[in-house]
Amino acid sequence: MAYGMAETSNWALLSAPTLSDLEAFADAAFAGLPERFTKLCEGVVIRVEDFPDDETLEEMDCETEFDLLGLFRGRGLVEGEHLAQTGDQPNMVWLYRRPILDFWAEGDDTLGAIVTHVLVHEIGHHFGLSDADMEAIEKDAGSSA
Repeated sequence: MAYGMAETSNWALLSAPTLSDLEAFADAAFAGLPERFTKLCEGVVIRVEDFPDDETLEEMDCETEFDLLGLFRGRGLVEGEHLAQTGDQPNMVWLYRRPILDFWAEGDDTLGAIVTHVLVHEIGHHFGLSDADMEAIEKDAGSSA
């Protein structure tokens, strides 16, 4: 459901996006990324959770459970993904719903722009991309939407 001004007449029916909603947003954001980028992402799993687990919060030195919007876990290409061992977990991108929604509520960006940004940023770690590279990918994704 759209959350823009056109929906103000139905404001009483609006609710925060669920985990499933955010998964759908992430899938749509991924589908909108440039093909040159998504072709390289074979095998990357995207997961959505409400919050990072306690181990992740401690490992990332977070002060609160709202500090982390997303996280890449796995063996990035810059670390030699081709050297993965049997039993290794797949490369995964975690998106954290509640911190993303909190960030969205505090700013002017659309939820779609935030989800796309976090997704590109976390996948960018997989490829060892620079901030400029990731900004260009986001720009390309925005122009194809």
